[in-house]
Amino acid sequence: MFPDLSDLPDTFVWGAATAAYQIEGAAAEDGRAPSIWDTFSRTPGKVADGDTGDTACDHYHRWPQDVALMRGLGLDAYRFSIAWPRVVPQGGGPVNPAGLAFYDRLVDALLEAGITPFPTLYHWDLPQAQQDRGGWPQRETALRFAEYASVVAERLGDRVTHWATLNEPLCSSWIGHLQGLMAPGLTDITAAVRASYHLHLGHGLAVQALRAAVPQARIGIVNNLSPCTPASDRPEDVAAARRADGHTNRWWLDPVHGRGYPQDMVELYGVQLPERPGDMAAIAAPLDWLGLNYYFREVVADDPSGPLPRARPVRLPGVRRTAMDWEVHADGLEQLLLRLTEEYGARSIYVTENGSAYEDRPGPDGRVHDPERTAYLEEHLAACARAVRGGAPLAGYFAWSLLDNFEWAYGYRKRFGLVHVDYPTQRRTVKDSGRRYADIIGAHRRGRTGPAGCAGSHSAGDPGRASVMPVGRPGSGRRR
Repeated sequence: MFPDLSDLPDTFVWGAATAAYQIEGAAAEDGRAPSIWDTFSRTPGKVADGDTGDTACDHYHRWPQDVALMRGLGLDAYRFSIAWPRVVPQGGGPVNPAGLAFYDRLVDALLEAGITPFPTLYHWDLPQAQQDRGGWPQRETALRFAEYASVVAERLGDRVTHWATLNEPLCSSWIGHLQGLMAPGLTDITAAVRASYHLHLGHGLAVQALRAAVPQARIGIVNNLSPCTPASDRPEDVAAARRADGHTNRWWLDPVHGRGYPQDMVELYGVQLPERPGDMAAIAAPLDWLGLNYYFREVVADDPSGPLPRARPVRLPGVRRTAMDWEVHADGLEQLLLRLTEEYGARSIYVTENGSAYEDRPGPDGRVHDPERTAYLEEHLAACARAVRGGAPLAGYFAWSLLDNFEWAYGYRKRFGLVHVDYPTQRRTVKDSGRRYADIIGAHRRGRTGPAGCAGSHSAGDPGRASVMPVGRPGSGRRR
């Protein structure tokens, strides 16, 4: 039985997402310089099993096969990131022609396949040379980011309309500079707050650069958000949930909506913002869409002596959890979509990442059976449809991820893909969840996603082969 997706508009964009360092490999080829993740992953004890992104999914060489997989799944759009150290290896200064040429080829192939490119300019892979000059805690990095944005836009802007500036600046700032669990691995609240500010400033300056180079550009920013729920009705826990919401949501949403930084959080962090005249207006540059990455909600209790934001995660009993130990809570996606609509006045929203990790491996029949991921996908798509019914201007959904990949500090242990990757051979196998996603996309195009809607079984040929699944796709696909 299909989830009821009848409220999703006919123009709904169906996509999948990846990130450069997680899939490209070719870490030292064609002029690419090291990023902070190359450095971090080589630091003993930072990444599981000592894994690195040196090869990852070898997408840099295998992208034609991967574009064919996307077409086989019936995708309308592909959200990928552009590697700053591949395009401007030193952070600023000389541009690497070979790096730009790679994304040129990829964009052309996507358009030829009828797939709309949705590039993200920054998905955490700061050039190490720029980190050596101070990284995101320094204003210079925001300026260099805008220059890099201009370089990419001038090269691709004749074909690319949809752009995202940053992916999950929360992770870059809090996890990378406060918790030390991601690159660059710092544990310094002052550095973290300053990094968050300059990431926002870089975003705003990049918006200006994109609009100058691509007047027709539709630009957004991508935040990972979570509903923050108190573990009890005790006033202390309610206050803790408010702090958690400030740390996870309001700090990232308020500035780009012209509200400045939340004063309660500024006081909690105790760090003076490095603000200069004109910065807040730049940070609040008008956007065309908001990107929402959703994985889990946060249930918290007061923790007055714990780390910032003094809110301790509470593990609820009897709930389903993914291999990341994240609670499965689809209602949280609906809640966030409605909040962005009602509280922040969003005019257009994309779910830019949503997905789940489970223990996947091919079975004796050569197929990858992943019923938990399939259920997760269906439940969260149903939440999207409910949010649209409630008034959310949801324009599209990007499953995380197209491929199993390098999952940051978890290395290759965690698999999020709709497509299984056997890393020693680089063999691709579409999982059952990928097949189901393709069926849902096809059914929506045929107008058969109402309560009684269903789709025929997908004819995928030999399911064990790393090949394209044929999907009914009208013409050359829909370009937007």
